[in-house]
Amino acid sequence: MNFFTHLGRFLLMIKQMITKPENWKLYWKELMHQCVEIGIRSVGIVAVISIFLGAVTTVQTAYQLVSPVIPRTVIAVIVRDNIILELAPTLTCVVLAGVVGSRIASELGNMRISEQIDALKIMGINTKAYLIMPKILAALIVVPCLVILAAVLGIWGGQVAGGISGILPFETFYQGLLEDFIPYNVFFALTKSYTYAFIISSIPAYYGYYVEGGSLEIGRAGTKSVIVSCILILLADYALAALLL
Repeated sequence: MNFFTHLGRFLLMIKQMITKPENWKLYWKELMHQCVEIGIRSVGIVAVISIFLGAVTTVQTAYQLVSPVIPRTVIAVIVRDNIILELAPTLTCVVLAGVVGSRIASELGNMRISEQIDALKIMGINTKAYLIMPKILAALIVVPCLVILAAVLGIWGGQVAGGISGILPFETFYQGLLEDFIPYNVFFALTKSYTYAFIISSIPAYYGYYVEGGSLEIGRAGTKSVIVSCILILLADYALAALLL
């Protein structure tokens, strides 16, 4: 299939997904389950990556700013803005595209191969609404929260690394965090996170839902969904930066 065939089928999937739930209680239970799977189970990897990203950014920024004319608080300003604008939303969601995206594609692909989706259709259930919509809604809820957590831990990791290595005292780093802060950067980061959340949930759902073949095709669908999601995240990153900054 060519690009336009995939695009048309993807848009039809989204359109057919948006319907009134047959059973609100069942859909709510599935939504909460997906929030746990996508959000809670990703906290560990997000925390580890964010702390070390902040630490490395502080060390490398201090290495590059060797001029005595530049105040040391600039290090904290650069670390803060880099993490909020780029590192926390983009790198976090690229990691989630691999962790969450492959799981979604494999789960739906396995249900397709084992004919569970066909059985749900026979029961009169809108499978796109029941299987895909809770995943996308859960991602839109928890991914921005993970991005905020990543930003906080990244800045904290940079502060700790600066203090421990003697690059920047805690007080100086904290002073730099308050200098020239632009609240719009937080809005921009959240805009990115919502866009990426839709990408890393809908694209794997599409590839998993329409998988054909056996277990080998499930693996290929998961790999392809991660690759496409990462490419779309990078394209969206550039587009949003060009439009909103």
